[in-house]
Amino acid sequence: QVLLVESGGGLVQTGGSLRLSCSASRIFFVFSRNDVAWYRQAPGKQRELVAGISSGGRTNYADSVKGRFTVSRDNAENTVFLQMNALKPEDTAVYYCNCRRSWGQGTQVTVSS
Repeated sequence: QVLLVESGGGLVQTGGSLRLSCSASRIFFVFSRNDVAWYRQAPGKQRELVAGISSGGRTNYADSVKGRFTVSRDNAENTVFLQMNALKPEDTAVYYCNCRRSWGQGTQVTVSS
């Protein structure tokens, strides 16, 4: 059973923007009480941490996305967002949401040059 659902991926040109969403039923997770992270995995590469937001609202980012990506949370909607600006071809990957030991199914982000 998939407890986390990502959406918002797609194909975008270099320099473009996308906003990813990660949602979950409060039956399983209340995001305001948990740390939530975004990871990505490009073909042939290991999954890497992109950004995270703690239950207290503290955020952290991979060096490669600092200044371009923003992670945020909507407590009313129980949703975590990843706003991605100034996208580069090297951002192309499947993006996953993680909370505790659960993972979403991933959403594909493709940035064309």
